[in-house]
This record gives sequence, structure tokens and C-alpha cells, in this order.
Amino acid sequence: MHASQGRSAGLGLALASAFAFGGSGVAAKPLIEAGLDPLHVVWLRVAGAALVMLPVAWRHRDLLRRKPALLLGFGLLAVAGVQAFYFASISRIPVGVALLIEYLAPALVLGWVRFVQRRPVTRAAALGVVLAVGGLACVVQVWSGLTFDLVGLLLALAAACCQVGYFVLSDQGADEDGQADPLGVIAYGLLVGALVLTVVARPWGMDWALLGGSADMDGSAVPAWLLLGWIVLIATVLAYVTGVISVRRLSPQVAGVVACLEAVIATVLAWVLLGEHLDAPQIIGGAVVLIGAFIAQSSTPKAVAAGPVTGSVTGPVAGSVAEEAPAGTDPAVASAAAEGEAGGRDQGRDPGRDTELSAGRTAP
Repeated sequence: MHASQGRSAGLGLALASAFAFGGSGVAAKPLIEAGLDPLHVVWLRVAGAALVMLPVAWRHRDLLRRKPALLLGFGLLAVAGVQAFYFASISRIPVGVALLIEYLAPALVLGWVRFVQRRPVTRAAALGVVLAVGGLACVVQVWSGLTFDLVGLLLALAAACCQVGYFVLSDQGADEDGQADPLGVIAYGLLVGALVLTVVARPWGMDWALLGGSADMDGSAVPAWLLLGWIVLIATVLAYVTGVISVRRLSPQVAGVVACLEAVIATVLAWVLLGEHLDAPQIIGGAVVLIGAFIAQSSTPKAVAAGPVTGSVTGPVAGSVAEEAPAGTDPAVASAAAEGEAGGRDQGRDPGRDTELSAGRTAP
């Protein structure tokens, strides 16, 4: 009974996280079109969220001593990199398209596993990659000679690459004792990201008066401060926290499947609120991208025994993050290690485990 209630609550939180992350681009684009630089919007988002999470950072201040490299890398890639590239991309291409491109991240993670770490991947995972790339070709309409802004597409792809770095960093130390609490990593990641973006974005040159005005959302005037409040409190703080708790109640794989809805939510919101209409081939292509991401993320063999998932770090993305890393040890890892000792053979980790790390986003 309690397990069923916990799972239902976890699914609800995962849906809330997907909705919160999916709305970030829809709220940010009117601010960008009103005259704010994309980097300034990113800085406002990350700095505001960092201020909100300061009490959490103080509570987990021991992470500065135990995991300094993890916190630095997480802040640079998972926070600053993903958010900056995603917001820059939506200033040039539709929100839904930018977020769908970010969902190439699971495929790129598999490429990292196969060609950098030189470990095999499952056939189902490879099929997911093919479907994702094929769907993306439909989204950007390659037969029309890339009708979308090429720079915008490259910026969205850069955001996906930063998500890969986030997945890889999130896996560091996941099998060790004294694991880093995901909430603490999020808090310090936001602080590091805010410091980095302060140097890059140079907010002292921002036109602060724009925040006191209004922004156009498909013909409707919306207060700029209201949009910024949504981005900071809902699309960043709430999105990350609900994503972390949902993974604790579910599992990285289940939460990752639910997180795929973020792209759908972002596309629908952009359609309704911003008037960004996609044609039939692009809608079909987007569905294929999500199916490919689903297959890539859910192709991990089942563990020998059930093990607890103590936490996970959720991503921006787009969005989107986007976009979370398991803090517990996969039982399949321990089983493989035990078999390797018995047979005198070197057994690696479950090659599909890296694909689980997308259970929660980025975005931007």
C-alpha cells in the first residue's frame, strides 16, 4: 500500500518537474524578444535560483571539501553551459525544436560509452540513436536545406553536448561511499554557474529597466518581472527539487521516461502561448525523437536485485535537465564485479547504465 502510494506520488512529482522545465523557454523567449540579451536572462535565472538555494548550500558545505571538482564541473556544464546555449538557441529557433535537439543527449552519451570508454552498447540503444537522429532530420527539415537558422541549431546541439558532460560528471563517485547529496550538488552547481555567468554575461551592462516593463506573449502584454519569477522559482528551483524527489521515489529509468514529456510540454506551450506552429512532418519527427530517447534510456538490462536509489540530480534545460544522476549503486554492478572475481575475468559496469543518467533535465 505504502509502496504504491509512494510510486504515485513520485510519478506526480516527475510530471511536475517535466512541466516546470518545459515552461522555461516559453517564459524566457518573450524577455529575449523584449530586448534582454539571452546571456542576461540566463544569468538572472541562475543567480536568482542560487540565492534561493543558499540555505541548502550552507547545509551541505562539506561538499566543498569532499567533491570540489564535481561541483565545479557541474556548475560549468550542467548549469552555465546548458542554460546559456539553450537560451541562445531559442533566440534564433523555435523553443520546441531547440528542446528536441537537446534530447539527442542520450544518443551522444551512448556514443561516449561506445567510442570513448570503448564499451559495447545494446542493440536497442543503438536503435534509439538511429530513431532520434532520423526524427531530428524531420524536425529541422533537412530536405529543405536547413530552413532553420544554422547557428541556432548549432547552439542547441552545444546545449546537448553540455548535457553529455553533465551525465558523465554525475556518474563520478556514484559507486563510492560518502556520496554527494544531489540537493547539495544542485545548490553549489547553481552558485558556480552564477559566478561563471557573471563574468561571461557582465550583467552590470544589462538594461534593468526592461524588468519593470512588459513583454509580448503572442499579442498579450505580460509583466517582465512575472516571467522572470516563473523562470527562477518554477522552471529552475521547483523543477530541480521535484525532479530529485521523484527519482528517489521511482528510479532513474522510470523518471527518465517521464522526463521525455518535457519536450512535448515545451512544444505545446510554445504553440499555445507563443504561436510557434510546427507542420505535420516536424510533429512526426519530434515524436520519433522522443521514441528514440525512450528506447535509448530504457534499454538497460534489469538488475539482479532491487536496490535503493538514494537520489538524483535533475538537469536545465531546456531545459533540460534535462536532464539526473543516480546516487545509489546499481546492484548489477556489484553482481558483475562478484562474477569477475570468481572467474578471474575483468568485468566492467553495466554498459547501459550511463543511459539511465538522463532521468531528470537541463534545460534549460
